[in-house]
Amino acid sequence: MKRALKLGIGPKLFMAIFSTCMLVIIIMHWGVRLSFEHGFVDYIRKGNEQRLTLLSDALADQYEQHGNWDFLRNNDRLIFSILRSLEQNPGSGNLLPPHGWRTQFWIIDQQYKVLSGPRSPVPPEGTRRNITTSNGKVVGWVIGSPAERLTRSTDINFDQQQRRTSWIIVGFTALMAALATWLMARGLLAPVKRLVDGTHHLAAGDFATRVEVGSSDELGQLARDFNQLASSLEKNESNRRAFMADISHELRTPLAILRGELEAMQDGVRKLTPEAISSLQSEVVVLTKLVDDLHQLSLSDAGALAYRKQAVDLVHLLEVAAGSFGERYRSRQLTLQLTLPAEAPSFGDPDRLMQLFTNLLENSLRYTDAGGQVRLTMKNLGDSWQLCFADSAPGVDPAHQARLFERFFRTESSRNRASGGSGLGLAICKNIAEAHGGSISADLSDLGGLQITLNLPYVPH
Repeated sequence: MKRALKLGIGPKLFMAIFSTCMLVIIIMHWGVRLSFEHGFVDYIRKGNEQRLTLLSDALADQYEQHGNWDFLRNNDRLIFSILRSLEQNPGSGNLLPPHGWRTQFWIIDQQYKVLSGPRSPVPPEGTRRNITTSNGKVVGWVIGSPAERLTRSTDINFDQQQRRTSWIIVGFTALMAALATWLMARGLLAPVKRLVDGTHHLAAGDFATRVEVGSSDELGQLARDFNQLASSLEKNESNRRAFMADISHELRTPLAILRGELEAMQDGVRKLTPEAISSLQSEVVVLTKLVDDLHQLSLSDAGALAYRKQAVDLVHLLEVAAGSFGERYRSRQLTLQLTLPAEAPSFGDPDRLMQLFTNLLENSLRYTDAGGQVRLTMKNLGDSWQLCFADSAPGVDPAHQARLFERFFRTESSRNRASGGSGLGLAICKNIAEAHGGSISADLSDLGGLQITLNLPYVPH
């Protein structure tokens, strides 16, 4: 079974434009031919009517001179003489069209007998002119054949020449239309072909592919959108590889420690003591925390975290979160200072917001030297609440502040996982803040450490 021939968009576009051009050319050719033929026949008709009128007047004068039609019977030479005199001297200012008589004519008397004319029958639809004497008596008629019946070879040849010329023009115009259509289709499809080739490269995994933007129209906008998509895919692929490398690196160390500890116990190098079990347990806690954070981050990235938003008071949530950290802050000799308004109405998920505040307080607890202080302030900016979590030394290099919300990023490689966490806390905070229509950023603190600025919408109750 033969497969049907599939035409690409190029041939389809060519056929569409070329068919439209041919339709316009044929309609114009038909209209011009119709106009020419009607105009040509009308030109001949008017000329013959004028000649028939002059001939009837000349015959009326001859009839009055002779008193009957005997002078005309079998006297074709007289007819030719009259015709020649009319052509050479139309008289009375009557201007005849050039080239003489166009159609056949007949002269008949009162009894409808043909006095002069061709042997063919008199056409009933012919043009008729009365031969009227000076006293108003009709003594005969001059009848001309319809103008549509061209009899002279020059007229027929002229009409045929016009037909041939018209079709030659149509053929030449069709060739020019085909050439122009091919160039137009090729030019229009060039950016589409570039996009198709770029899409194939992109589908094959070549995310560095870019297409040339050659115009500012819709195709140009499509090319710019394609380049932006390719750039996003390239960035996402780079982040994915870095993410997988970071995950493997984060998992490798606690797993290596666990494996080393277990092999030492198995070989008898280390005894199974409560201290050894505690060491293994701490590594398991690190792995559990890392897996939980990865799960939370993947859910927030995919938008799968359940947000049950309602009217909330941010002050109440902050006080509850700060109260849960009171003992831990005192154990590290850290001072936690709160400067909050009486209430801060907003709209959000209280559980996720509590997770956000807990992660930020945990971050300050981990990275603030003992004996320092942490200050939490809030103020109303009109359409949002601004929360500042500022802590004392150590600070963060300004070059690293923008990367604090990246996954697995740590400002100091010396911080171990037990104190530094998984490196995902701030990334989760960013996703939660953005899910609530807010924003989060990092800057230097006037206390000598880091300041995390959080903006959340102000929604009055």
